[in-house]
Parts: sequence; structure tokens; C-alpha cells
Amino acid sequence: MGANTSQVSDLSDNPSLKALVGTESISENDPFWNQLISFTFISPTSSGDSKLLEEAVIPLAKTLIENNPRTGNFSALVRIFLGRTKELKISTECQDQLFIWQAHNALFMIRCLLKVFIREMSEEELHLQFSYQERAPGFCGETGSEDLLEELLSNLVHLIVEVPLLDITYSILFEAVTTLLVFFSYQLFHKDILRDGIIYQHIMKGRCLCLTSRLVKTLLYNFIRQEKCPPATHIFEPKAEGGLLYGLASGVASGLWSVFTLGGAGSKAGIDQEHDPLPLSNQSLLLLLVLANLTDGPDWPNPYRQAITCFRNTQDTSSLPVEQPHTFQINFNSLYTALCEQQRSDQATLLLYTLLHQNANMRTYVLSRTDMDNLVLPILEILYHVEERNSHHVYMALIILLILTEDDAFNRSIHEVVLKNISWYTERSLTEISLGSLLILVVIRTIQFNMTRTRDKYLHTNCLAALANMSAQFRCLHQYAAQRIISLFALLSKKHNKVLEQATQSLRGRQGDNTALPDYAQDLNVIEEVIRMMLEIINSCLCNSLHHNPNLVYALLYKRELFEQFRTHPSFQDIMQNLDTVIGFFSQRLEQAGSDLSVERVQEVIMKGAQALPKDRLKKFPELKFKYVEEDQPEDFFIPYVWSLVFNSGVGLHWSPHGIELFSMDSG
Repeated sequence: MGANTSQVSDLSDNPSLKALVGTESISENDPFWNQLISFTFISPTSSGDSKLLEEAVIPLAKTLIENNPRTGNFSALVRIFLGRTKELKISTECQDQLFIWQAHNALFMIRCLLKVFIREMSEEELHLQFSYQERAPGFCGETGSEDLLEELLSNLVHLIVEVPLLDITYSILFEAVTTLLVFFSYQLFHKDILRDGIIYQHIMKGRCLCLTSRLVKTLLYNFIRQEKCPPATHIFEPKAEGGLLYGLASGVASGLWSVFTLGGAGSKAGIDQEHDPLPLSNQSLLLLLVLANLTDGPDWPNPYRQAITCFRNTQDTSSLPVEQPHTFQINFNSLYTALCEQQRSDQATLLLYTLLHQNANMRTYVLSRTDMDNLVLPILEILYHVEERNSHHVYMALIILLILTEDDAFNRSIHEVVLKNISWYTERSLTEISLGSLLILVVIRTIQFNMTRTRDKYLHTNCLAALANMSAQFRCLHQYAAQRIISLFALLSKKHNKVLEQATQSLRGRQGDNTALPDYAQDLNVIEEVIRMMLEIINSCLCNSLHHNPNLVYALLYKRELFEQFRTHPSFQDIMQNLDTVIGFFSQRLEQAGSDLSVERVQEVIMKGAQALPKDRLKKFPELKFKYVEEDQPEDFFIPYVWSLVFNSGVGLHWSPHGIELFSMDSG
């Protein structure tokens, strides 16, 4: 115990590890194996520890790659692990910690070696590494009709779904989930999306297929349970003489490995636990997202996506009209609570998006909740801190809002939820505001940020679509929300005039010059589209709920001169008619009420006028309704995104940036 980190580099000199990767075959019956897998160790969770470990393992793994075709020692290690896992469920029931501990250690070693193998060789070559066996003198070639690679994959899935999550099994379950993630990491080293391969075939069509729904359900429950990693003392409680201590006393790898204990006895007050206190929950979610985003085969759908698409609430007792493949039931209330609590992470937001977009049962359930603020507020906070978030996280949050605003009941109910003192909204003190008004404020702020910084048309479009979906249901808008709607219009108007001026000057300065003009026409077109959309949003509110929104009418009158220039513009003439009518109607009533009116008196005139304005004075326009549709070949966006999350957030996993092909490292 008490080894310092510099000793990790000595792993390559460890006699047992040297024997494993060396030139001599070691029989599966040799006591060597029992000794090899008896060390004190819990998987590292900090990236620093993982990097040290990776650097120490690389030379060992490369030596094994060279010697394994002759020794078959890697296959022997896999078989040792498989032999231990056959008794794992019984060991758990009997609280046999020694057995679980040794199985965990064997799997950890396999995972560390596999990670290097995958970086160094193709899937076909990896498959061969599993097929080499101990050779008798004079024997050549591979033996055995079994497919050890498939056996290991199948075994890992069985382990995850069958072994209960307890303090003594936490580490091996974490290791099983992590090893599956490592198997899929081939994708990191390919720019193109992998649509086939040996591992893909085994997971999609092999013996694992019948466990699809159980695997998805277990990974979801691991996410829901949010179990903290138990301290090391809970995992390895020393018994009397003999028991666990015999392995430690042998000193085979003890000390070298103990530096990586995760927040347990003897470690620095659980520093790693603070780094990621929920390693199994996080890793399970990443594996679930990887599985859900595997591409469909040429003639079969992705079964994991099917499972995610059709699972139902445990309270749902109705029978299905048509039996759906891989369906199961899960507690929606628990899932909803976990989703609300975890939105600060990209992967939880991506899971929420996946469920809302693909699982109609979950979407209906979420929209039926009376505590929607618990879900919507964390999403708004992501958007509010747009400068600190990566663009993909912002997109996901925005698309979630767009999906929610497709529902009229949602758009009505958010104006009935009153919030007090939103601490993270720092631009202005909001002592009391409806969830609907806050949503409008945050979306408008996102548009303004995008206009001044990223200038991303996709972001604009989705923000405006969400506002448009809500506009007919705007109710009792907070005065600040109403002001911001008009302020955004003012900003757009200013930008429109600036681009128009640049285009005019450019044309004047280049008369007779045939060189290409800067594309001001395109810029102008984009700005005019956004202005048109904002006018439609204001118009939709005025036509459908003018009497509920005196603050918007007040803001409109206060800045009425903004709209003058668009009255005769051919792109806006039709939509401006209603705004002119409203501005004219209320201006006249204010003139009749006298001069030097107080704010309160103006508001009173507006309230009375709203009741008096005949509905037929306003021209009807088609209802504004936008629906989110996933782009063609969504895997081109989602697979690199998911793997960038694994790369950056995978617990205890470190990949060198060199050789990563799937995404550029600045986007990772």
C-alpha cells in the first residue's frame, strides 16, 4: 500500500506481468493465474491516473501482441475470467468477495490490454488474438471451434443484466460496462461511420440479441439509481487470517496498483469521487447512447434503438395492439426525476432528447407532468450559459424546447407556473416571473448571442420556431419579456439597415467592375427572413391573445417608430397591416385619454382598449406551427457527438488525441 504514482511506470518490470506477455505459454491450470489476479485495485476515475496507467500498459500490450500468437496467453486470461464469471451470481448471493474481486481484476487487465489492441490492429487481427491458444510442442495454427470474442461479449452483457448492483459488485459491473465501451472504440479511429464489423455483428445479431431489452433497461436503471461508488473498504473487507489477505500478502502487484484506489481507505479523502462520484451511472449512460446510435444494418434495424423507442411505464397496464420487439417496462417517475437532476451533463441532455424524439410513451408522460419547471429550468440554464457550453449541448437543449413547444397544452401551462428569484439569471433581478416568460427571455438572449458571435442559421431557426410555436398561447407576459421581444426586433432592424447600406455602397463603388461582389444579398435575405418571423410571432400573439398581454401592447406602442420602415416593404406589407391596426387603435385611445399620462394610466387605457378592439379588425393568418424533423443521416452528427462525450467524459478512460479520426480534437 501507499505506493506513489511513479511506481506505475515500473509495471513493465513486474515479473508476473512480464510472464503474461512473455514468450512462454502458461497453462490455464497453472497457479500463476490465481496469483496474477490477486491485487488490490479499483478502476481509476480521474483522467490523470488513467493516462499514467495507459502509458504503463502500452509497452506490455505491444509485447503481448508480438508473443500471443505463439503463447495464447491472452486467450488463457480471457478463459480465466470466463471461468470466474460462471459462478458470479452465486458468489454475489453468498457474499463471496474474493471470487468477485478476482473476476474484476481479470476483466480489468483484459480491458487495459484490449484498449491498446484496438488502437494497434484491425478487428480481424483482434479476432485472431482471441483465437490463439497454448500450443503443444510441434503444434501449428489456431485451435478451437468456439468464438472466444463472441463468448466474452455475450458474457459481459449477461454479467451486466444478471448480477445485482451491490457494494461488492459495483466495481465489476462498472468494469463490464467500460469493457463494452472499449470494444466499440474502433469508431474513434475511423473518420467514416462504421456500419459493420465483427463486434457490430455480434452485438446486433449474435447471442446478445435476446438480451437487448434487459441490457437497455439495466443501463437505464444504472443511470436512474445514481449510485455513488462505494469506498474501497466496503468492497474489500479483510476477513480473519487467510481470506482476502492471502492475495495481498503475496505482493504480486500490490502497491503498484493500489495507487489507483478510488476514494477509498488510504486515498486522499475521496478526491476522485469528487471528480466523478457516479462512475457506473455515467458509464452506463455513455454505453446506452453508443448502442442507441449504432447504424441500422442493411436488412435489420438497430435493436437497441427499437428498445429505447418502445419501452413503457410500469404503471401502463394496457395491452399492446401489436407486439413490439424488445419492449419492456420501466418506472417513468424515477426516470423523469433522474433526467431533471442530471441535465448539467451533455449525455443526460442527449438522453432526454433521444427519449422525447423517439419514445412517444415517454414524451406523452413528460408533457403530462404538472412539475414541468423541474425539467425546463435546467434546460434554460444550459441555454443561458451558452458561452460556457459546447455548441452540441446548446443544440440539444434547444431542440428539446422545440419538441416540447409542439404541444399546445405545454405552451398554455408554462404561463401558469410562477417562479420566484431565479438565481442564475443575473442580467436583471426577476423576483417573480412565469416559466413561459422566462423561456421567452432565455430564447431571445440565445438569438442575440448568436447574432453577435456564432451567426449560426440553424440555431436561429430553432429558436424562432420555438417562439413561433408558443406565440398564440402567450399569456400575461412579464414586462421585461415583452420589452425583450421588441428589443430583439430593434436589433434586427438596425442590422438590416447596416447590411442594406453596405450593399448599396458596395454597388456604387464597383460600377463597371465585374469582379464578384461580397454576398450582401444573401446576408440581407437571412436578416429579412428573421424579421419576417419576428413580425409573425408578434402578430400571432396579437391575433390570439392580445387581451392577455397588455405589456406587449405597451412595449409595441413605446417603440412604434421601429415599425415605420417596414410598412411599405414588399416582404412585410401583409403582416404589418395587423400591427398598424393595433398601434393605430391604441394610439388613438391614448390621445383621447389626454397628455402626460402616468405609466399606470397608460396600462389602464390599454387594458380597457384590449377588451374593446373588435376581433374582426385583425386579418387572420395561418397558425404558426413548426415541428422538429431529424435531418437525413442523423448518424453523421450523433455518432461523432456521442464519441466525443465518451472521449471527454468516459470514467477511467484516456485516449491519446493522436490518431483520433472521428472528430477534430477542438470539437471533441
